[in-house]
Amino acid sequence: MRSRSPSATRSLTDPDFDRVAVDRLITAEQDERRRIALFLHDGPVQSLAGVALMLDAAQHAISTGNLDQASSVLANALSRTRATIRELRDLSFALEPVVLRDQGFAAAVRALADQLGLSSETQIDLDVDAGEQLGEKTQIALYTIVRELLDQAVRRNASRIGVSIRPTPEGGAEAEVRDDAAGERRRRIFEAIEERVTQLHGTVEVTADEAGNAVRVVLPASAARR
Repeated sequence: MRSRSPSATRSLTDPDFDRVAVDRLITAEQDERRRIALFLHDGPVQSLAGVALMLDAAQHAISTGNLDQASSVLANALSRTRATIRELRDLSFALEPVVLRDQGFAAAVRALADQLGLSSETQIDLDVDAGEQLGEKTQIALYTIVRELLDQAVRRNASRIGVSIRPTPEGGAEAEVRDDAAGERRRRIFEAIEERVTQLHGTVEVTADEAGNAVRVVLPASAARR
């Protein structure tokens, strides 16, 4: 399978292209908001509702003098509260990682890879130091793209993933994410990534073969400096 971003085949000044690109970007953002809303409802909100019920039970146990039961219920409530805090911290990190602002692009990608690698038992190889030379806005966009591609690879049960950032001879940047999982057949999965790249006037190339998958993003020099 080989696919290129629309920016590779259509003029960026084409009004029809601009309208389609904006519509698809809005759809992608709506899908992202819906995904976050579902995560909050099915995850932290349900967990906190369960904690509230546990606290009610503990309060009742204390009022009736059953302190052992109250202690057990409070321990379970504390454990669930801590798990919920971790879920919310992970969500906050995914939306805007503090480490990206405070320590830089490479450190943020390494932290993301460590987190995903440990939780999914996936080996993630990184060569991303060149990302430090990119502009702030480009770093944020590229971090988001890498995060989405890593999430996709993990969901497809990849055992090994490689991420690289390299400068291009023209002064731009090339990012590539490779994995050894089965190919992603759902076209919509890549549309949000394509739209983010389009906003930077870049291109996306997706390839899949027996060895796995590769997504290659190329950004021009103008985008790399943003």
